[in-house]
Amino acid sequence: MPEYWLLKSEPTSFSIHDLAKSPAKTTCWEGVRNYQARNFLKSMNIGDRGFFYHSNADPPSIVGTVEIVKAAYPDPYAFDKKSRYYDPKSSSEAPRWFLVDIKLLKVFSKPLSLEFLRTITGLEGMELLRKGSRLSVQPVRHEEWQCVCSLVT
Repeated sequence: MPEYWLLKSEPTSFSIHDLAKSPAKTTCWEGVRNYQARNFLKSMNIGDRGFFYHSNADPPSIVGTVEIVKAAYPDPYAFDKKSRYYDPKSSSEAPRWFLVDIKLLKVFSKPLSLEFLRTITGLEGMELLRKGSRLSVQPVRHEEWQCVCSLVT
């Protein structure tokens, strides 16, 4: 049975529409530099599903779904001195950072705003809706996944 996740991206950096234009609608999920979010990436498996969330947007919203198509592997950008994600403490022998590959499943015809999601019974405990929740990668419970998916027509 797949696990469920929420992946946040600022649409000015990388939007769901950018993912839709990617070759085979697939890309690596790069740039995670928080240890807890990294650990969530490392626990993802092929076939897991995720919500694509536009953060720092007006309004912040869940805008679609993705599938994990490649499990966690060392983030090559951490080794690249020219990359903004370079980390001199990370090495190929002892990588600190990881990424996964995702594939677009669906772009929602109507984004589900954070404000709207706060009104939905059954989502009260969702990590995204918790005060102060800022993680860029976070788990979603099976019941929350089903509830959010039921809101999409």
